[in-house]
Amino acid sequence: QVQLVESGGGLVQAGGSLRLSCAASGRTFSRYAMGWFRQAPGREREFVAAITWDGGNTYYADSVKGRFTISRDNAKNTVCLQMNSLKPEDTAVYSCAASEVRGWVTPRTSDEYAYWGQGTQVTVSS
Repeated sequence: QVQLVESGGGLVQAGGSLRLSCAASGRTFSRYAMGWFRQAPGREREFVAAITWDGGNTYYADSVKGRFTISRDNAKNTVCLQMNSLKPEDTAVYSCAASEVRGWVTPRTSDEYAYWGQGTQVTVSS
C-alpha cells in the first residue's frame, strides 16, 4: 500500500508555470506506475499524464502535450508535474495516483489506479 500527498498548487496567471509534487510513503514506490488526473467543477475527472515505474515511458493527454512534463525520482519517492504555459482551462483539482500496472504500459484510466492523493487546487486566471 502507498499513501500519496500532493503539493505545489496555487493561483497563477495565464501563461505562467507551476510545479506539482506528489510524495509517496512506503518503500515500494518504484513498483508503481504513477499518474496525474484533474477534475474541474461540474466536470468528470480526466487523465493528464502517466509515467511507468522506472520513468522510461510517459504519456500525456492531448490537451497538455507539449506544455506539461511528468517525472519521478524513485530514490526520493516523488513524482512531479511541471506545468508550463498554463491556460484558464487548466484550472482544476490535480491528484496523483499509483497503479500496480507493470512494464512499459502507461495506465490512462481511473480504474487502473488503486491509490489516490487528496488533490491540490490549481487556479489559472485570465
